[in-house]
Amino acid sequence: MQGVVIAGTHSGCGKTTVTLGVLAALAKKGFSVQPFKAGPDFIDTGLHGLITGRPSRNLDLWMCGREYVAECFRRNSAGADTAVVEGVMGLYDGDLSTAELAGALGLPVVLVVDAFGMAESAGAVVSGFASLARPPGISGVIFNRIASERHYERVRGSVRDVPVLGYLPKNPGVEIPHRHLGLVVAEERPFSPEDVDELADAVLGHIDLDAMFNLPPAPSRRERGELTEEGPSIPSPLTGEGQGGGTPAPKARIAVARDRAFCFYYEDNLDLLRQAGAEIISFSPMSDTAVPTGVDALYIGGGYPELYAKELSGNKSMVESVADFAGRGMAVYAECGGFMYLTQGIYEPDGAFYPMAGVFPFKTKMTRRRARLGYREAVLKEDCIPGRKGAVIRGHEFHYSTIINSADAPVSGLARSYSVRDGSGRYIHDEGYRIKNTLGSYIHIHFGSNPGIAENFIGFVN
Repeated sequence: MQGVVIAGTHSGCGKTTVTLGVLAALAKKGFSVQPFKAGPDFIDTGLHGLITGRPSRNLDLWMCGREYVAECFRRNSAGADTAVVEGVMGLYDGDLSTAELAGALGLPVVLVVDAFGMAESAGAVVSGFASLARPPGISGVIFNRIASERHYERVRGSVRDVPVLGYLPKNPGVEIPHRHLGLVVAEERPFSPEDVDELADAVLGHIDLDAMFNLPPAPSRRERGELTEEGPSIPSPLTGEGQGGGTPAPKARIAVARDRAFCFYYEDNLDLLRQAGAEIISFSPMSDTAVPTGVDALYIGGGYPELYAKELSGNKSMVESVADFAGRGMAVYAECGGFMYLTQGIYEPDGAFYPMAGVFPFKTKMTRRRARLGYREAVLKEDCIPGRKGAVIRGHEFHYSTIINSADAPVSGLARSYSVRDGSGRYIHDEGYRIKNTLGSYIHIHFGSNPGIAENFIGFVN
């Protein structure tokens, strides 16, 4: 099985566009490809899955450690023809950089260089990056935003000792829309099948994939049985190991909120819950009328509730059902956007207010600037859903909202379960708000950061 890491010189150089194009081109050529994303990003992984039909996995050395990351890569790549890992930031940025990840996985690096506004100077950029690379070094370079064939000839001619694999033109025909947290999420279908096909053709026309992957001839997807007259069969985002006929009765049934408003999940979290004995049931706080019947717990992940605040607030039967579920002492775990949904409501920057489930006695307000960003380590101050008192869990925080305390709201029974530090170990604050058996936090916890989280979640429910 071949694989590569697609890295960049810096954020915004085009590595996501190149990655999506490579994934689309490989799929069009008939290969099954397993995507991955370096770091804690949710949006890129969703776009990977939209193109490949396979859930993309986060590979994060800080949150999960080398052993877990290597095993995650090995396990999920096992059934694919090839694997593509999209890097994060610049190749060498951060204490545990994309370069460190490539080394841990033993994968070659393909460097994406934004060639806009330069020609022969591109060779100096590539040479500088290559001089810092550890074995096996940088195996190839792809230029982005090339203006013409003449432009490409000039930048390609400036590169020494690193294979130039090709380029993407300045206007490849597909542009992925952005918003405050990054790209538009896959659930909003930011590009059409025609867009994907056009991006694939741009890669096939300008990038040497055979040289990039040393690929064998690929059987047609129809020969594999992956194509029908209706098109490719794309697995559900909630499909994973531990499902299917002949499996033992679940230890717990966990309803996971999954729609356009709530779509930020580490896919491994759901797999680890299944492996611990959970049955995962999806539901939509936007369109369903109530919590699924017969479930033992709710898991409401992050996303963009602020964009759908009117719809979420207007779905009063669901809001009341969630509030009743939490009020009866049932287990509810919510992160970031899901946490906002459990507060009294969300203020938009223009002052508009949308009531939500009201489980927590405060409101949240959207800010025009980023409120917090970074890795987080939490030490549990009490027994709660993720673990026992004293356990250490790790995750990531990225949001544009803040909590507004409400002086007239009841605060009896409100606890803070986490003592939170940043990625450098500096104490930030106590967080992880708990009322009865509902736990809400701005932190997206990766269950792979502590092998006991999924088991404890199931045990807490029971």
